[in-house]
Amino acid sequence: MASNLQLRSFRTALAVLALPVVLANAQAASLDQIKSQGFIRAATANEVPYGFMDAEGKAKGIAPEVAQAVLKSMGIPEVQWVVTPFGSLIPGLKANRFDIVAAEQDILPTRCQQVLFSEPNSSYGDALLVPKGNPKMIHSYEDVAKSPNLKLAVVNGTSHLAFAEAVGVPESRLVIIANNADAPAAVTSGRADAYAAVEATVGSLAKANQRLDIAQPFSDPVIKGKATRSFGGFAFSQGSEELVAAFNKVLGEFKKTDDYKKILANHGVTEGSIAASLAKSTADLCAGK
Repeated sequence: MASNLQLRSFRTALAVLALPVVLANAQAASLDQIKSQGFIRAATANEVPYGFMDAEGKAKGIAPEVAQAVLKSMGIPEVQWVVTPFGSLIPGLKANRFDIVAAEQDILPTRCQQVLFSEPNSSYGDALLVPKGNPKMIHSYEDVAKSPNLKLAVVNGTSHLAFAEAVGVPESRLVIIANNADAPAAVTSGRADAYAAVEATVGSLAKANQRLDIAQPFSDPVIKGKATRSFGGFAFSQGSEELVAAFNKVLGEFKKTDDYKKILANHGVTEGSIAASLAKSTADLCAGK
């Protein structure tokens, strides 16, 4: 007769052997199941302004705020949020730890092979921080490159430095700074005529300093014939086609409202980028177009 220790070891071995099967067969909850239980499990990454938890533990940011409005209209009143590292979002969906990811993930072909994406919720790219009123009328990296008297501030090692170099801004007219916090002083002092960074970052810096503006309109840099712009969407587990279709229907209607535009604008997204979110479909983005 086996001892208690042997039995426990045997059961543990069986549990370990069974674990991959359980995970492999994990199925996404259907729309009817989610509506019946009255809540949906959602994940976001702690990245301001795309998705984060505030000091009171409430989900905030572009993706969570839009998601909550859409889900409420779908008849799903409660969202149970969890914050997880960005790299764990897709694995978490695949393991059925949550039903939706609201983190403005870039819709990329490699990701489309693993999860289902909604239609784009946002489009985001770079932007320029300029003095109030944009007196030198700078609206693109190319504007800086074409003028021999303009200087552009960038953080060393970023894609913005690479973009500036790619469109022809010479090294002699690049002002290298250590971080975003140094940008306002560089622009207001005249050491640089503009500062290039991600749009949301530039928007937050301009909002915090009355002597600065975000340059509008802004033209995305064109590198090797392709505009450098990303499109963020909501991610769902494979097998959630019905849920995604219902979500897309309501999202499409919500994007026509002032409430949608207000959410994005409050988080530093420009009117141009709000409109640009309609420029691509998820089918095209998943196909790499």
